[in-house]
Amino acid sequence: MAYAPDFAVLLTPGAVFDAGWNDGTTGGIVPMEIGSAVLPTGRIVGCDPLVFPENAPYLVAVEPGSYPLIAWVAVFSREGKETDRRNAALELRVSGAPTVAWEMALTSADADVAGLSEDGFFGYGVDAGCGALADEAAVRPLKDWDFERTEDELIGEMDWEGPVTGLAAAVTDPATGANVVLVGSGFGDGAYPTFIGRDADGAVTRFVTDFLVLPD
Repeated sequence: MAYAPDFAVLLTPGAVFDAGWNDGTTGGIVPMEIGSAVLPTGRIVGCDPLVFPENAPYLVAVEPGSYPLIAWVAVFSREGKETDRRNAALELRVSGAPTVAWEMALTSADADVAGLSEDGFFGYGVDAGCGALADEAAVRPLKDWDFERTEDELIGEMDWEGPVTGLAAAVTDPATGANVVLVGSGFGDGAYPTFIGRDADGAVTRFVTDFLVLPD
């Protein structure tokens, strides 16, 4: 069966889990709103925008608009003292309706979820320690930015000491207001899946990238 996170922990404020490090460390889930994603096309791209802005958009699109972004932060503690925090998930919230079903977000109609091995998934690659859910119109301009501009507007603005590690944001398409809001990707580089939630009527409620912080 393909990988799916424990959404009851990952997306529940105050949920507590054993970090699995055999030293008494536990993690607590804290949601933090980090602004909004402006989506002029509604075609959503999950990517490390500093390295892979050319990633294809997900097959499922939403109505153009502005949607809240929430970082689901895992705050680790031992003996009552915070020891670390990592972004466990990044959510683009499309609707406030209850989510009753989930599916893996795909960028190709040829992707065979049923054929994945146990705990396998389709996800996007990260090579700069960050991830984003943004409009296609927001990430495409980054391909033409030189390093100096990227450093000035995004890399240099990433806050690694704040409550949401690696947080930075920039408007990348002034004509439409399309923006990129990026966060640190869990424990760093790798590949991370995104899931689409739907309500009882089948309408999209949220896109959630799981940064694989929770133990298996």
